[in-house]
Amino acid sequence: MALDRFFRRRRPQPQAGSDVPDLWTQCPACKEGVYNRDLEAGRFVCPRCGHHLRIDAGKRVEVLLDPGTFHQLSGRVRPTDPLQFEDTEPYALRLARAQAKTGRPDAILTGTGTVEGVPVTLAVMDFAFSGGSMGSVVGEEISRAAEHAASHGTPFVLVAASGGARMQESALSLMQMAKTTVALEGLSARGLPYVSLLTDPTTGGVTASFATVADVILAEPGALIGFAGPRVIQQTIRQNLPEGFQRAEFLMEHGMIDDVVDRREHRAYLARLLGVLLRREVGA
Repeated sequence: MALDRFFRRRRPQPQAGSDVPDLWTQCPACKEGVYNRDLEAGRFVCPRCGHHLRIDAGKRVEVLLDPGTFHQLSGRVRPTDPLQFEDTEPYALRLARAQAKTGRPDAILTGTGTVEGVPVTLAVMDFAFSGGSMGSVVGEEISRAAEHAASHGTPFVLVAASGGARMQESALSLMQMAKTTVALEGLSARGLPYVSLLTDPTTGGVTASFATVADVILAEPGALIGFAGPRVIQQTIRQNLPEGFQRAEFLMEHGMIDDVVDRREHRAYLARLLGVLLRREVGA
């Protein structure tokens, strides 16, 4: 063994069952280890390669809204299992496990708050809950949030993160595509802005409905956005797909989304955007 390898410092690895906290997170893109403290300070964006790690709904609220302004609206509607669905296990067990993991009834968090002083109604999908799948509760909470924004005269901001419709709810899940889209029409009737932020991943029935009918559609860098997955499309059309297909930058270049915005700039960017859409100065 070479002496330089012998004396090289190694990062301590926590032992299973020990009380030593896990201080590092490996970036999925560049595979470099990043101190969790640095990662959190940088809005969970890798400081080395700029990769945007997935974050849960609670952290998303902290990124977007002014501190201490969030007031939760969702949480009173809970999912049921009307079809008594069972595949490899009962749907009820899947729900219970996801609820225990995330601490919320379903894959959505809605509420009100301010973005640099601008009042907004916010809906955030949580990919940690069953892949952010869209079931009846997700559709209901988004519809209620949109109606709340319309009735209170605030812009509506939605953060999408989903694998699509929830298969365990079958047609009931697909009905949410129409339900949410109709609810969002109330914002347009009142002349209120609707801004959608697509994060990694946003696919399936969510992409095909409420996530892409906004006045302004934003996305995080590198986010996977589409209806069917790249492999399914390639097998269907039997052609090689172009480089970066279904990634945020590719979609902006081809006109599907309006801008790709670094997460560390989301709050300031959103405040400026809402100022333009509302015809007011930020902080006014």
